[in-house]
Amino acid sequence: MAYLLPGLLIYSFVVLLPILLAFRDSFFSWTGGPKKTFIGGDNYKELMQDEVFWNAFVNNVLMTVYGLIGQVGLGFIFALLLMSKLVKLKGLHRTMSYFPSTLAPVIIAFLWMMIYNYNYGLLNGGLRGAGLEQLTQSWLDLTDPIVLLVSIPLSWQNIGFFTLLMLAGLSSINKEVLEVAEIDGATGIRKAWYIIIPLAKPTLLVASLLCIANNMRGFEHVYALTGGGPGNASSVMALYAYETSFLRFRYGYGSALAIAIITLTMLIILLCTLLMQKRQNERGGTL
Repeated sequence: MAYLLPGLLIYSFVVLLPILLAFRDSFFSWTGGPKKTFIGGDNYKELMQDEVFWNAFVNNVLMTVYGLIGQVGLGFIFALLLMSKLVKLKGLHRTMSYFPSTLAPVIIAFLWMMIYNYNYGLLNGGLRGAGLEQLTQSWLDLTDPIVLLVSIPLSWQNIGFFTLLMLAGLSSINKEVLEVAEIDGATGIRKAWYIIIPLAKPTLLVASLLCIANNMRGFEHVYALTGGGPGNASSVMALYAYETSFLRFRYGYGSALAIAIITLTMLIILLCTLLMQKRQNERGGTL
């Protein structure tokens, strides 16, 4: 307990205390000055009718779905490839795949802004080189797929982290089990589906929860890449709370938005955890 106390005090001061203060301020009308006006639950009533916030919430959910596919899903596939005997220079692949995770999100956003650029971007350049100039777009000005376009850089940055996380989990699987499965004829996709995935469920669960938490609080990529545009098409909850607090100086309502973000994120994580445990119990009961 004595060893844990310094870290607990720092964590309480940096994380828990601001949350408590934000919860207190969410019941006030406050523009940042010394005067605060108590308004009870009016901020939360306004939040329930705020279409921009709920549109941002939907965008966060979509980013989470894309993240589970692009980060956890592809990370698992890459981990399987790195475990196979077909891939050479595995250490180099691990290092290069993790490299984007070491870069700041703003740098990632600027890199992908150049990729998406209409005039000299790599994406449109590739389409022109392939003779598909009719498919070139001003990608970041598109409304419908903008959440997907914003999610791709986030997945590209974090896929290396989840690949290494999956490798750590898969390395704990008894190799004798895999060898017996191969002797019985389970190779390739069948071995991955019937042997590796069931044994790697704890790692997949942890990776999924980390991905959900990361995408539900996403901010930097969207802020630097699109600023929430076009319009509010790519706005996310954290960006909307930032704009409300620091650009419109509605600190009370911004605090209510922050509490709502924490609450919704925890509810989604809890719901996903319960669903995964329920499925695992049902399958365990049928065995």
